[in-house]
Amino acid sequence: MSATPPTAPADPQAAAIACQGLSKTYREVQALTGLDLAVPYGSIFGFVGRNGAGKTTTMRILAGLARPSAGRAWVAGMEVTGADRQARRSFGYLPQAPAFYSWMSAREYLDYVGEVQGLAPAERKRQAAELLELSGLQEAAKRRIGGYSGGMLQRLGIAQALVGSPPVLLLDEPTSALDPAGRYEVLEMIAQLRGKVTVFLSSHILADIERVCDTLAILHRGQLVLVSGREALLEQYAVNAAEMEFESTNGGEALERFLQALRTQAWVSGLKQEGAVVRVLVQNVAQGKQALLPLVIEHGLTLNRYEWVRPSLEEIFLQLSA
Repeated sequence: MSATPPTAPADPQAAAIACQGLSKTYREVQALTGLDLAVPYGSIFGFVGRNGAGKTTTMRILAGLARPSAGRAWVAGMEVTGADRQARRSFGYLPQAPAFYSWMSAREYLDYVGEVQGLAPAERKRQAAELLELSGLQEAAKRRIGGYSGGMLQRLGIAQALVGSPPVLLLDEPTSALDPAGRYEVLEMIAQLRGKVTVFLSSHILADIERVCDTLAILHRGQLVLVSGREALLEQYAVNAAEMEFESTNGGEALERFLQALRTQAWVSGLKQEGAVVRVLVQNVAQGKQALLPLVIEHGLTLNRYEWVRPSLEEIFLQLSA
């Protein structure tokens, strides 16, 4: 099985983020139960779950904003569940609904964050320039933050979380309230961080996770369901089917002869046709990949699209969290 079952990290110091038996109870509500997790350095790690699954609770514990009822957690080798103020230098954090001083400009705000962190003036200036470029806010750097769009605010929020060059970045639902354009801009910024910083990204928007994350964990009702590489998970739940869309100028008789030929193949287990789109279910993928395209050519058909079908991350998630 490609998916890795959740286990306690053997060495919390070796992971960018490590959780051992992390639990949180709010009165009678068990928000998080025995979370064991290890996030590798340099990854863009998706933390996936429905609303109320325990994602924000985990984020708040990792950020030192909440204490667990049980268990321990480390970020970049520093324990964050021990009330150690020094541990806060090991990560940057963007909450789900960040707040800014609306009268400041982006450049002023980043300088202010650097000053709070104790950076020297020259270093604050250098980092502000780099982060404004990374976030695509150079042209708006002198404008008041109060006039920014939602996407601009989230990109500024990620920039401020990167002040001080922390090795780990915690992002709690960074795209949840954005329009498609804003989501695209934020995801592009996150993708640029690959290999430069470890990104721990919490979201219930599966398309976003599928687009930028290389590894993901699924949380359901406060419990970890699985941890897996994105490609390994998609491959594990792959459907043994090929989908083809033919040119509309192909004659109906030629397409029908092609379908009849497919029905005689031992490796074909089913066919589905909707107009010019044909889906072929196969018993043997390797044999199907070898034989399918030669059959298309043999019957003189022109393909507009040909692909082996994989489920979306959303479809897999719905199966696992039902």
